[in-house]
Amino acid sequence: MRTTELVTCPRDSFDWLGPAGVRGAVNRWLRLVAADAELAPYLLGIDRPRLAGHLAAQLTAALGGPAAGRPAGGVWCRLGLSDEQHWRILDYLAAVLWALDLPVDTIVRAQREVRG
Repeated sequence: MRTTELVTCPRDSFDWLGPAGVRGAVNRWLRLVAADAELAPYLLGIDRPRLAGHLAAQLTAALGGPAAGRPAGGVWCRLGLSDEQHWRILDYLAAVLWALDLPVDTIVRAQREVRG
């Protein structure tokens, strides 16, 4: 007997990416922020591996993965960024997630979660 129907299993974006994919997305995101001439000075003196860990935990929860530790809400807010700079950081996140071919609603949800 042959089945001709396509069977799909709905999965969260985190299931598709996995922990390594989320860490990779965060690393690409931080590289984009660090390459921005206006945003790079805000990262001077920041413990980037620790920042990346907080952002990975926050993004994992936003993508439907397990929430580990305390929420990292407002990580970017502590750097003293203007609203325009903060939105640029969220745009970089959207670009990274879009390049991973995630659905638009997932990208928007992730931006809202990171925004705090």
